[in-house]
Amino acid sequence: MYRAASSRLTLLKGNGRTAGDSRFASRGVFSWLGEGSSGSLPPLHTPLRGFPPPSSLPDYVEPGKTKITTLSNGLKIASETSPNPAASVGLYVDCGSLYESPLSSGASHLLEKMAFKSTTNRSHFRVVREVEAVGGNVGATASREQMGYTFDALRTYVPQMIELLVDSVRNPAFLDWEVNEELRKVKEEIGDIAINPQRLLMEAVHSAGYSGALAMPLFATETALNRLNGPILEEFVAENYTAPRMVLAASGVEHEELLSVAEPLLSDLPSVPRSEEPSSTYVGGDFRQQRESGVAHVAIAFEVPGGWKQEKEAVLLTVLQMLMGGGGSFSAGGPGKGMHSRLYLRVLNEYQQIHCFSAFNSLFNNTGLFGIYATTSSDFVEKAVDLAARELIALASQGQVSQVQLDRAKESTKSAVLMNLESRMIASEDIGRQILTYGERKPIEQFLKEVDSITLNDISKFSQKIISSPLTMASCGDVMNVPSYESVSSKFHAK
Repeated sequence: MYRAASSRLTLLKGNGRTAGDSRFASRGVFSWLGEGSSGSLPPLHTPLRGFPPPSSLPDYVEPGKTKITTLSNGLKIASETSPNPAASVGLYVDCGSLYESPLSSGASHLLEKMAFKSTTNRSHFRVVREVEAVGGNVGATASREQMGYTFDALRTYVPQMIELLVDSVRNPAFLDWEVNEELRKVKEEIGDIAINPQRLLMEAVHSAGYSGALAMPLFATETALNRLNGPILEEFVAENYTAPRMVLAASGVEHEELLSVAEPLLSDLPSVPRSEEPSSTYVGGDFRQQRESGVAHVAIAFEVPGGWKQEKEAVLLTVLQMLMGGGGSFSAGGPGKGMHSRLYLRVLNEYQQIHCFSAFNSLFNNTGLFGIYATTSSDFVEKAVDLAARELIALASQGQVSQVQLDRAKESTKSAVLMNLESRMIASEDIGRQILTYGERKPIEQFLKEVDSITLNDISKFSQKIISSPLTMASCGDVMNVPSYESVSSKFHAK
C-alpha cells in the first residue's frame, strides 16, 4: 500500500577528478556557504563522495493479515503483525450500559475506573509497578455496547502484558476502599458532565430518542451510583464477561506467540451461550434544561437504522460525517483546518454569532444517531436551529451537494482511516471491536472500495431516509428561544 518516493541517484561517470572537484573536496562540503558564486558546486543529481545512495524501497509492501482463532469456549484471539518494535494488546467485551439493570446502573462507568486496580493475585501497587517496569501504558474505555481494556508496550514483553491484562479483567478484587474511592471520583465526574453542555446533550439525545436499553445512561445519576458496591460489580462481571462475548486482539504480535501465551489463561472461561442484545426502539423526543447563561446549546438528530451491521450505510455515514464537518468558530489547529467542510463554509464562515456548529454521529450495532450540534447566543438560537434544518434538508435534496465536495469528502475519509490505522493501538482496537460486531475483521480494501463506490444519488437517498425518521432534540443553557419540537419537526415533514 505504501510507495517509496525515493530513487537512486546517478553516479558521476569517470574516475578522474577535475580541478573543481579537488577544490570542493579539500575545502569541505559546506565551503560554498561563504562563496559568492555557485559555479563551483557539483550538480544536485551528483551524490556526495563517501555517501552511497540508499537502495530503492519496493513499490508495494504487503500489509499484515489478521489471523483469528476461536477457542473451544467461544473466545476469539486475533492478531496482525507489524514491523513496529512495540505491541498493543486489548481485551474487548460485548458489554456496556446496554446490559445494565436499574440496580446495576452505572456499573460500566465504574468498571472503567476500576480497571487495573487490585486483583485476587496482585495489589494495585504491584500492578502499577509491573506496568512501569516494562515502560507500558494501560487504559480502559466503557461505552453503551462494549468495554475495552488495553496494554501497550515493547513487543519483548508480550507474555507479561497478556498475563497482567487477563488477570486484571478476570480477577478483580473489588476491595471496598478502592470501590468507594472510585465511586467518589465518578460522582465528581458526573458533576462535571452536568456543566459540560456537549457531553450532557450527547447523553440527552439517547435518553430522549430511544426507549429500552439504549435509553439507559452511560453516566448514571448520583442516586444510582449510591446503590453500587463491590458485590454488584462482581455479579455484573460474572454475568456478562463470558467467553463467547470476549475478544483478545493484538497488533504487532505473531499469532502463534499470542495464542501460546493467551490460550492457557483464557480457555477455562465459562462458555455461557451468548445472550440476546437487550432491545431498543427509536422513538424520537425532546429534552430541555433551562439555565440562565446567555448561551444556548442545541442538538437535533435522527435515526440511522441498521447501525454498524448495515455495512454500506455505515460507510455512507462516515463519508457524510466528513462531508458535513464543522467545528468551533476558532480552530486551534491552525488556519484552514476544516474549512473545506459544508458546515464551515455555509454556516461558521457566514454567521459570526455561532460559536460551534458541528455534525455528529453515534453508531451502534443495529441503530444509530446522526445530527448537528450548535452553540450560540440565546438571541440567535432560533436562527441556528433553522440553519441546522436547512443543512440536513439540503443533503437530502438532489443537486445540493457537488461532485467536487463528495470527492473531497471521500478522499478525506480514506486518508483519515488509513492514517489512524497506522497507530498500533487503534489497529488493535479496530480488530477487537470489528470481531465483536461482525465476527471477523473486514479487509481495509473492502472499506476503500465501498467509499469509492458512493455516488451523489447515494448521499441524497440516504439523507432522505435519515430525516424521514422522528426528530430528536436536546437543548440546555438559556433555551427560552429554542423553537418548539413540533415546529422544528414540521420543517422536515413538509419536505
